[in-house]
Amino acid sequence: MKKKSKQTLVVKIGSSSLTDSLGYLAKEKIQYFAKDVAKLKALGHRVVIVTSGSIAAGFSLLGYKERPKTVEGKQAAAAVGQGLLIEEYTKALKKYHCLAAQILLTRGDFSDKRRFKNAARTLEVLLEKGAVPVINENDTVSIEELKFGDNDTLSAHVASMVHADLLLILTDIDGLYTADPRKDSNAERLNYIEEITKEIEDLAGSAGSSIGTGGMRSKIIAAKISTTSGVPVLITSAGENSIYNSIEGTIEGSYFEGRKRKLKNKLHWVTFYSHSKGTLIIDSGAQEALSKGGKSLLPKGIIKVVGNFSPGDVVEVVNNNKKLIGKGLVEYSSSELIELKGLSSLDIKKVTGRTKTVAIHRDNWIGNETMKKEGI
Repeated sequence: MKKKSKQTLVVKIGSSSLTDSLGYLAKEKIQYFAKDVAKLKALGHRVVIVTSGSIAAGFSLLGYKERPKTVEGKQAAAAVGQGLLIEEYTKALKKYHCLAAQILLTRGDFSDKRRFKNAARTLEVLLEKGAVPVINENDTVSIEELKFGDNDTLSAHVASMVHADLLLILTDIDGLYTADPRKDSNAERLNYIEEITKEIEDLAGSAGSSIGTGGMRSKIIAAKISTTSGVPVLITSAGENSIYNSIEGTIEGSYFEGRKRKLKNKLHWVTFYSHSKGTLIIDSGAQEALSKGGKSLLPKGIIKVVGNFSPGDVVEVVNNNKKLIGKGLVEYSSSELIELKGLSSLDIKKVTGRTKTVAIHRDNWIGNETMKKEGI
């Protein structure tokens, strides 16, 4: 990883790195993570923490002997544990003159454009003001359709959202091995992964700790999400100075190279999180202009409009053979495009009086070939 004078680091801390063997919150661990974060902030770096541990911190206090299995049990444990967890982070960071800011997110905060923009702006303001965002999934109220399922995945989406320089995933094993090192003494750690292939994915096992929800497989999935959006990932074991050493480049682990690609937040959202509200079927001339000419999509090239959408919604664009060409933010509603499809820009100006007559501007467009090339 290239060293920069000021970096934005997203740190994912797993449940097994925050609790003792009985599942109680280990306050001393939060203390040394906080000390590490403070050292980086003193050097001008920005740090976001994505933390597990709310269910683990709360289930024993509700009388459970082990992590609850039911949704209601997990949500009840999270309701108790979330307050304890952020309280410890707040106290620990305050000790080193750092301000903690709690943020609870669900998948819906990423798939909804307005909520995504609000979350991204809030995080940026907090980082600019020197706060340390402490993020967790909103387990207490999340339903299955809105859940990430594990904080590894959440951390990857957060790293992409803030355009981090590194996603650091701290766990109870120092990287990805060719086999389970706890069972196979010949297992070798992979120190550098340029591309996440199927072979790399197959090396990941199932969930490891009984305390957490994720195993190495979820971390590889997170690495794939993060590196695809241009953010490199380091998976390593949690411990004192592990956060600081990740920036200094003096810690051992598995480093996943990020793709050389940057998207503005608007196109980032369109590419990774948006749900299409409709489909535009276009002719060969429009396909050529979009795919090879770097042009905007004009209503003249639209053959058919499918779905019910409004200006600013995301729509897919396909050709006559229903092959996906790409997707983007549409400038017109579906009812307007039904009336305007096939018309020239001059005719549209006469009909609507609008000077801008594009259906999807090239700045709001992501092509299918680009998505394939980037592994999206």
